[in-house]
Amino acid sequence: MLLKQAGYRKDRKIVPYLFTSLMWCGGALIFLIFLGLIFELFWQGKQAFSVFGFHFITSTDWNPGEQQFSAGAALVGTLVSSCIGVVLALPLSFGCAYCLNELMPQRFSKYITASIQLLAAIPSIILGMWGFFILVPLMSQYVQPFLKNLFGNVPYIELLFSGGTYGIGILTAGLILAIMITPFITAIMQESFANTPVMLKESAYSLGATRWEVMHQVIVPWVQKGVVGGVVLGWGRALGETMAVTFVIGNAHHASWSLFMPSNTIASLIALEFSESAAGSLKMSSLMALGAVLMVISFVVLFCSQLLLKQVLKSR
Repeated sequence: MLLKQAGYRKDRKIVPYLFTSLMWCGGALIFLIFLGLIFELFWQGKQAFSVFGFHFITSTDWNPGEQQFSAGAALVGTLVSSCIGVVLALPLSFGCAYCLNELMPQRFSKYITASIQLLAAIPSIILGMWGFFILVPLMSQYVQPFLKNLFGNVPYIELLFSGGTYGIGILTAGLILAIMITPFITAIMQESFANTPVMLKESAYSLGATRWEVMHQVIVPWVQKGVVGGVVLGWGRALGETMAVTFVIGNAHHASWSLFMPSNTIASLIALEFSESAAGSLKMSSLMALGAVLMVISFVVLFCSQLLLKQVLKSR
């Protein structure tokens, strides 16, 4: 009996130790993989950084024949298309999440929620093909001509809607990105809405508050953290999207003020040029440097979101 008790006490010491050790190893492994990825990108891209210097970020030249490479055009395309995607997806996601949690009966909302989640599972290449065959013709025939006629004579704004209405371009890429990231943002917002205490909403209604006042003064302050988290997740997804954007953005190595003009993103440029780049070449090093730039952009977005989240929590 004493031996059994001694063995039991020994197991009680060993099992927690093994559990803690495995958890530490798991966390350290993820951190090491992350550091290894960063190191590999910058190490493989050091040739491009040493040859072009800071000019690699600011220039828009991309001419493999003359060994001229830069990240300027792809950087602009990445930031503009992802921002358009987030701006379009945010109100749509908020409306979907609010409707599913607050307005729609539960017996219907669960099926629509499943449909939205299914949309997130569609491969990006399928969305890219759909965008090329369906969305691009609609943009060229209806949306872009309408926007050009509406804003074509407005000072300064006309620059954003100038050029040919071919259907492809940064605006179309942003619309595809909005469709792709809406399910992710909606899921996080919906979870935040579901966690809002019912007592707070019922108290506001009992005091005579309207549905708008409850949403604006009770629900939104409570779910601000979830909204910021959803936007960050969606923005990160949009920054790294490859195939869907490649189909509709036009893949042109230049930057333009017009949202109708073809451009490219860092991810689409790497996907198109990687297979044609020889190992150890300046072009391959430039592509790896592009990957490092994309990682830096993701860090900046995450850092800014954390600052914004701290300000939101302080204001509460």
